[in-house]
Amino acid sequence: VLPPLKGGTMQDIFNLLDPLMEYKPPFIDVTYHREEYIYKQQPSGYYEKFAIRKRPGTVGICASIIHRYGVDAVPHLICGGFSKEETENALIDLHFLGINNVLALRGDARRFEDKFIPDPEGHKYAVDLVKQITKMNKGIYLDSNIEGGASTDFCIGVAGYPEKHFESPNLDLDLNYLKDKVDAGASYIVTQMFFDNSKYFEFVDACRSKGIKVPIIPGLKPLTRKYQVNSIPRKFYVNMPDDLINAVMKTKSKEEVVEVGIEWAVAQSKELKEAGVPCLHYYTMGDAATTKKIVDQII
Repeated sequence: VLPPLKGGTMQDIFNLLDPLMEYKPPFIDVTYHREEYIYKQQPSGYYEKFAIRKRPGTVGICASIIHRYGVDAVPHLICGGFSKEETENALIDLHFLGINNVLALRGDARRFEDKFIPDPEGHKYAVDLVKQITKMNKGIYLDSNIEGGASTDFCIGVAGYPEKHFESPNLDLDLNYLKDKVDAGASYIVTQMFFDNSKYFEFVDACRSKGIKVPIIPGLKPLTRKYQVNSIPRKFYVNMPDDLINAVMKTKSKEEVVEVGIEWAVAQSKELKEAGVPCLHYYTMGDAATTKKIVDQII
C-alpha cells in the first residue's frame, strides 16, 4: 500500500483495502517515502531549496489498518533520511503502537542523485539497520547509559532480488549481502517483483545453498499498461519474458492489456502456490480491482 499524496485521507486507503479483506491477507505492507528536494523562486529572484514529503503517514496508516481490520501492518523502515537516533525513536513509536513487524530497507537515491547518500549520522546499508533493530529486541539502545531497557519484539523482513540488486556486480555477491542481513536478525525475505517464475525458483535454490533458511516470499506485480513493458524494467531492473512482451504489444486497448496482465499473474500465482511458497505478496500500487481479479482465480 502506498500512502496517499499529501491532502488525501485514510478513507482512500480503506477504499483500496475493504474489497480485499475477504481474502484474509496475513499482512499488508505500507511503503515509506523519504523527502524530496524542490526549488522555489523567492521574491529576490533567487531559488531556495526545500525538503518536502509528498506521501507522509506510513505509521498512522499502519495503526489504522491494525485497528480497523486486525491484520498485521508492516511499515517500511528505510536508512535514507534517518539518523540512528531518529531510527531508534521511530522504532519506539512503532513498539508503543503495537506495530511489531517491519521491513528494513536501505531505500533509493533521491531524484536527481546518481547514488544513495545516507544521513551523516545514519545507516549506509540495510544490514546495519537490521542490526540496530535486533539490538533493540535485546533491550540495547544507542545511549549506553540506559541499563535494563525494555526489549522490543520486532519481526524483521528484508528485501531479496531474484535478478540481483542493480548495484551488485553479480548475484553471488548479492546473496552474500542478503545472508548478512539474515544473520543479523532478519526473519523473512520479500522479493522484488519478477515475471519469470524460474528466476524465483533459482533464487530460492541459490539462497538455500548459501545457508539462508528463512521464508522467501515471492513478490508479484500485474501489468496493467502497455508502457510498463519498458518502464518497469527500467525502474526496477527486472527482465520481461518475450511471451509476455509479445502478448502485451498485440493488444489494441487498455482493457486487453489488463486481461493479459491478469492472465500472466494468475499463471505465475498458481505455479508458485503449487510449489508451496509461504504466501504471495502482490504489489497492488493502489489497484485493488486488478489484485482482486487475480486472487479470485487462484483461491
